[in-house]
Amino acid sequence: MKTDPSIQFKTRKEIKNFQEESLLETLNYVSNNSPYYKRVFKERGIDVQMVKKLEDLKLLPTTCKADIQLYNNDFLCVPRNKVIDYVTTSGTLGEPVTFMLTEMDLKRLAYNEKMSFTTAGCAEGDVIQLMTTIDRRFMAGLAYFLGAKEMGAGIIRVGNGIPELQWSSIRSIMPSTCIVVPSFLIKLAEFAEKNNIDYCNTTLKRAICIGEPLREIDLSDNTLTSKIRQKWPELSLHSTYASTEMQSSFTECEHLCGVHHQPDLIIIEILDEEERETSPGEIGELVITTLGVEGMPLIRFKTGDLCRAYNEKCKCGRNTTRLSPIVGRKGQMIKYKGTTLYPSALYDILDNIDGIINYQVQVYTNSLGTDGILIKIGSAIASDSYEKMIKEHFRAKIRVAPDISFEPVELLAKAILPITSRKPVKFVDMRETV
Repeated sequence: MKTDPSIQFKTRKEIKNFQEESLLETLNYVSNNSPYYKRVFKERGIDVQMVKKLEDLKLLPTTCKADIQLYNNDFLCVPRNKVIDYVTTSGTLGEPVTFMLTEMDLKRLAYNEKMSFTTAGCAEGDVIQLMTTIDRRFMAGLAYFLGAKEMGAGIIRVGNGIPELQWSSIRSIMPSTCIVVPSFLIKLAEFAEKNNIDYCNTTLKRAICIGEPLREIDLSDNTLTSKIRQKWPELSLHSTYASTEMQSSFTECEHLCGVHHQPDLIIIEILDEEERETSPGEIGELVITTLGVEGMPLIRFKTGDLCRAYNEKCKCGRNTTRLSPIVGRKGQMIKYKGTTLYPSALYDILDNIDGIINYQVQVYTNSLGTDGILIKIGSAIASDSYEKMIKEHFRAKIRVAPDISFEPVELLAKAILPITSRKPVKFVDMRETV
């Protein structure tokens, strides 16, 4: 595995040269060791030697999640006895798939997270409180632990939930940083208020946030972030983006203007519907090629995530591409009464309405064969006038109003975070597939 901790600060040309060298090594590796890519390249008459530059990637076919689901074991490039860790994807857009990591892959994962932590401003000697799970075959939790160890930081493995235990750890061990699903920060603040904890006056100064967006597509704060800042103004909130498939992550620096790419670990493309490169600033699908992965490398993997890229040099001095928040996932696009929507647009409206405690968006195929939306809301109000007000909010923002159903807060909370889930289930797709 070839890495360069300083590469993010080098020129765009130096970054490109590094990536092209690593790409050639990766293509030679999969051509010799991946049953899946050997078969695909042979069937399509592809000679990887024709790929010399990043621009030549378009000569290679893309890979999608369905390919990994159908041929999971064929992506493994090493004997099974070299596999150290087994993880699975969260299954957001279908059946979860298994990824198998070698000792070298775990070292790469540790390096990746060390670089992510340092991008967010962490350093050797910091103490980091992990407020997400490290079990349930979850890659991220393991990556955080390995990255903190690699950086020389301490880590408190509290896990998700349990505000009382979180506060006990914060007050006794005094972490500087937490890794957290951002909406949980509001619950932490509310618990502190009820229990007379001066939460704005602790050692906790930084939150590395996963699972929910903090920014709008223009990089301004979204409603959730504004609510957290109202309660916790001194806490620095850093967005991240990652997936099991890429085995690496993107993280915001102190300027909070998009998540930084780690170019020694991954090649990125932003493609349109015809798999052509988008124009600068245009929204497209993120497509990734992993570098330095030994167990299950991927070539031109279509993530399904829609975003835009920023290529200008950041104020922090990094020359790497930055990504906007994910606008939506291709598989989660909703066409409702002539309007195209993504769940994030619904979340932002719901997060901005007083009185809503929790919610879940359900999309289904209605009797006309088109998309229908039902939003289940947990609230202490639950009146006809309140429902009317909620629908007026939707019409004002997106021109259409979904159906609303009020549910008991506690029952809805169990549906949103079931025991088997690693992330909040705020979106449920019940649409019929053809």
